Amino acid sequence: MRTVIFREAVRADLPAVIALLADDVLGRARDCTEVDEAYEKAFAEISADPRNHLVVADEDGVVVGCMQITYVPGLGRHGAERSLIESVRVRSDRRGQGLGRTMMRWAIDEAARHGCALVQLTTDKTRTDAHRFYRDLGFTASHEAIKLTL
Repeated sequence: MRTVIFREAVRADLPAVIALLADDVLGRARDCTEVDEAYEKAFAEISADPRNHLVVADEDGVVVGCMQITYVPGLGRHGAERSLIESVRVRSDRRGQGLGRTMMRWAIDEAARHGCALVQLTTDKTRTDAHRFYRDLGFTASHEAIKLTL
């Protein structure tokens, strides 16, 4: 029986996390597979920020999934804090087995424990399977995300 725990990533997890980010159609175009100075800097900044959490799904000592959770304070919704979930990835050989659903339920439970009023995320318009996945978890496409690449 496989045992999966969710924990904060440590520096030794960085190569596995980078590999997860690059292990899909969109990731291959925008992420590298080698840990470089940019990834090191980003990891250090995420780790130092108490509102940011790089979480890994650890299956018997092996990283099989990851996500970044950021707690964002705001004045809107009567001063509500929100949980922003990004970079959700499951290792390709573990997809379709319920791990992503378990990861997201864990993240939603963490947001509730943290006192957040809502959980939000963005997903690329081409990821139709992901859209269905998030709808099945109760998310609604209530807003249009607009980005500007710099």
